[in-house]
Amino acid sequence: MTTAALPGGRLRWAFADGWTVTRRFLIHLVRQPAQVAVLVAFPILMVLMFGYLVGGAIGVPGGGDYIEFLMPGMFTMTMLFGVSSTMLAVRTDAANGVTDRFRSMPMSPSAVLVGRCAADMFGSTLALASITVCGLIAGWQSRAGIGATLLAFALLLLLRFALLWIGIHLGLMLRSNGAISAVQTLEFPIGFLSAIFVAPSTMPGWLGVAAEWNPLSATATAARELFGNAGWGSDSWIASNSVLMAIVWPLLIVAVFFPLAVRRYRGLGR
Repeated sequence: MTTAALPGGRLRWAFADGWTVTRRFLIHLVRQPAQVAVLVAFPILMVLMFGYLVGGAIGVPGGGDYIEFLMPGMFTMTMLFGVSSTMLAVRTDAANGVTDRFRSMPMSPSAVLVGRCAADMFGSTLALASITVCGLIAGWQSRAGIGATLLAFALLLLLRFALLWIGIHLGLMLRSNGAISAVQTLEFPIGFLSAIFVAPSTMPGWLGVAAEWNPLSATATAARELFGNAGWGSDSWIASNSVLMAIVWPLLIVAVFFPLAVRRYRGLGR
């Protein structure tokens, strides 16, 4: 009987394969300092732009400091940024035959995808840490306890984990880099159609409702609540249950896109 056939052997084998692939992606990341610099610098640039260039013209419902309102939203936006980079990396590996070589090896079908996701989560954590330091320098602070603060950051990373599976699935599905570039242009519209930068109550009725139900809004609103920062003060059900929905939305996304990505990976070349 092989190790993989033993009870729990398949799971241990999948974890071992996943860690091997994760190390490969991390080594590639370390060898590309320019990519790491962009990963860290871009969110900081966004904070400076929205916090100081346009922040003075934006009011916070009920009053409050816009930087405190903005930072939880920017943390959330950072979790959206770079999903297109994941799509491009997955697409490049598939186009260059790297994915086919992995598929020819005796390894877990999900290991390559889990490894890709784990490595990107490392980069996402680094980006989140850098923008947090930037926010602290700009005057933002968490006014809650350590438990609530850690939960807020955990929800942010949970959202990132879910969005990465969308990126991995699309990277396996799309046939050209041009299609990925087209998807990349949607990052900003999706981000703006949310409670990240402004309160949905300032939008036209139907648009405000769509913004409230955007999964990004749930995480941004939950983060503001957990950090004790100024929010947008809606009494709608989705806003009142933002912490719950900041858990439910990512789990639903993973439940849909993880099996789709694995099935798509298995079907490559057929």
